[in-house]
Amino acid sequence: MSTPDRQVEAATPSELEFPYSSLEYRQHQMFPRLSPAEIQSLRRFASPMSFKAGELIFETGKIALGLFVLLRGRVRIYSRDSFGRSTLVTEHEDGHFMAEMAQLSGKPALIDGVALTDAETLVIEPERLRALIVADAQLGEHIMRALILRRLGLIEQGLGPIIVGNGNDERLIRLQGFLRRNAYPAMVIDARTDPEAITLLGGMTTGPGDFPLVFCPNGNVLRAPDEVQLASCLGLVPTFEQSHVYDVAIVGAGPAGLAASVYAATEGLSVAVFDQRAPGGQAGASSRIENYLGFPTGISGQALAARAFQQALKFGAHLAIPGKVVEVCRNEGMFLLTLLDGQRINARTVVVASGASYRKPAVTGFERFEGRGTYYWASTIEAKLVKDQDIVLMGGGNSAGQAVVFLANFARSIRVLIRGKDLNASMSKYLIDRIGSLPNVTLCTGCTLRALEGDEAGLTHLHVRHDDGEDEVVASRHLFLFIGADPKTDWLDRSGVELDNRGFVVTGFARSEHGFSEGSARYPLETSVPGMFAVGDVRSESAKRVAAAVGDGAAVVAQIHAYLSQLATVATQED
Repeated sequence: MSTPDRQVEAATPSELEFPYSSLEYRQHQMFPRLSPAEIQSLRRFASPMSFKAGELIFETGKIALGLFVLLRGRVRIYSRDSFGRSTLVTEHEDGHFMAEMAQLSGKPALIDGVALTDAETLVIEPERLRALIVADAQLGEHIMRALILRRLGLIEQGLGPIIVGNGNDERLIRLQGFLRRNAYPAMVIDARTDPEAITLLGGMTTGPGDFPLVFCPNGNVLRAPDEVQLASCLGLVPTFEQSHVYDVAIVGAGPAGLAASVYAATEGLSVAVFDQRAPGGQAGASSRIENYLGFPTGISGQALAARAFQQALKFGAHLAIPGKVVEVCRNEGMFLLTLLDGQRINARTVVVASGASYRKPAVTGFERFEGRGTYYWASTIEAKLVKDQDIVLMGGGNSAGQAVVFLANFARSIRVLIRGKDLNASMSKYLIDRIGSLPNVTLCTGCTLRALEGDEAGLTHLHVRHDDGEDEVVASRHLFLFIGADPKTDWLDRSGVELDNRGFVVTGFARSEHGFSEGSARYPLETSVPGMFAVGDVRSESAKRVAAAVGDGAAVVAQIHAYLSQLATVATQED
């Protein structure tokens, strides 16, 4: 089964900041046996349920009832791919509980559980499970740790959907990145070199336009799907009760949006969070963040986002990822958000945390090379592609610096292009010093990109203009772009919210050249639309740093409370 071209893709243990690259040392934490006192503690959140020998308790691709505590009996856990092949995961005995991260959020199961004997269980539904985790801190910690480690175990084993295609195909890389950043396990098989691909594709009519093929656990086969189609097949897209009104709807799950969701949920507000791709935003693509408080050895953006995402789930926030908001409007003191799939959500307040999208160089014909040698982030997926290659990176900010330090471990050489005369004005000193010590990194100052050349496979050469007017042709098949970002505010077109001259959302006392009109913001993070707030990179005049974004997300919750309190006061007076 295993070949050198087989890849297991998604978040890895190191990326989620667990101390061991292998989980074999943590079996006791993955599969703890609950004590009689712990079982007694959780009974008030559970309902009894019995199963006969041979009966399925939960099934791959279908939403499980929740977490099952095995009081008596024996249960086998195994994974099953779309071809019916089974892989043993573990067997549970009395006192064990059966679940992983999918059961915390009510998503389809990634595994099968079958009773080997008659079994007596307690079942805890997702909402009650979240209540248990919060109510009993010690037991909740044991359960959360086990759920996370079990998901990592599935990722290590490569369980989940099978993706078949050309390992260098931009579409395949995009799907890999989507699953990786959502901590979803998958197996990737290179159709060009893997013998098993012939078996998988036997009897199927496939042409170049069909790849990548995705074999989903529920048996469906997708041909060249986009991220939304893949998410739908895997059951990742949630449905919302249209009659429910959330206290706050947060659009964007970067550091600011995740911080707001965690703090709002912990303070008893009902929270819905939407992001069209994955938790973490641009910060989620950072290989290592070393200037964030509390992590002296650094933490990857993926790890930071994963921890915040798990916290938000733990405290009951409803996270729709992927879930793209295409429109928001205010009507009679309430906000109506419309999703790409047509669903509508009602909320009393809205937090704009949609961040910014990666900026592209103003080079004629650049679109030809999108995904064919150009990249906007540096993860383990891109690192494999550039191993022992000569690469070029544009950008002089901290994100660029973090990418350089990370990629220098894999690439043969890195040419860094910046417009300025040095990095001092745009990059933290610790990154400047580290880059200066890397023997395979050269800095090209006063340099601009003039043109790109390529062949059928993609990028081959870059034309660079030096500030003395001299042109240079650099041979490389890999160009990394960290040249800034533009605010993602197109979905606000009908909201009436005020933007500054660069398109960022104006808040509080940051006045535009025209100033706020009557009824302007009463809170520092409130926009020109009452009840709509903005945090993080999308906010005008914000500091474009992870810590500043998290601070915005934390601070906005108190202002939302004040706004909701005022709404309640007005409603009482009117009555």
